[in-house]
Amino acid sequence: MVKKSVLKKLSHTELENYLKEGNRFTPEAVEMAFEILQESGWTFSEQEKIRIKQLIRDKKAREEAKIQEEVETWKDHVTEDPKAIKLFSRNVILVIGFILGTIPGSLLLGYNFIKLKKYFPAALTVIFGFVYLPVQNFIVPFLHENNTQHLSRLTRNPEIFVTGFGMLILLVLSVLFTPKKLPYRAASYLFPILISVLMIVIIFTNQDLFSGYFLVSLAR
Repeated sequence: MVKKSVLKKLSHTELENYLKEGNRFTPEAVEMAFEILQESGWTFSEQEKIRIKQLIRDKKAREEAKIQEEVETWKDHVTEDPKAIKLFSRNVILVIGFILGTIPGSLLLGYNFIKLKKYFPAALTVIFGFVYLPVQNFIVPFLHENNTQHLSRLTRNPEIFVTGFGMLILLVLSVLFTPKKLPYRAASYLFPILISVLMIVIIFTNQDLFSGYFLVSLAR
């Protein structure tokens, strides 16, 4: 963020660039440049003042529109429209991915991509889900062994930290490869529940294989 004290060091000619149409400066910077020039005795006609204030308003409107667009991009667009495609809810995928790891989360997300006929993202997602398991099993004990008072609370609970990071990657994959603002109906919870129960059984009967999972750490 630009500070007014920094802009005050600029010449009048440089500050004028902030008031030109089509400039790439933030609305806050333009507003500060306008104020500095006025404070220094620079005279603006009423027409110029109206133009500059409109320039600032337009810039603020574009910034707000950009922020709203980003929010819409990351938002989950669940609908009741019977014509909409049925997919597993992103929230369900992320909750399962956080609690039970990337394998079931990636399978559910991969299924969504197959329904959307995005086969490469589906394969990439499932491969990631399984590859992340040995990565997690390596990182968690590494963080435990190198744990010091200087590490953050997250790294002092590496199972949760690493699991959360895997969930974050699933979220990014979902946003990247799902069409923007795609309205969909939430599919039945039956399959996610079945895969979750199966995963719980697999985790607790193969605790050494899933040693990096916080469920296993709790069981111990």
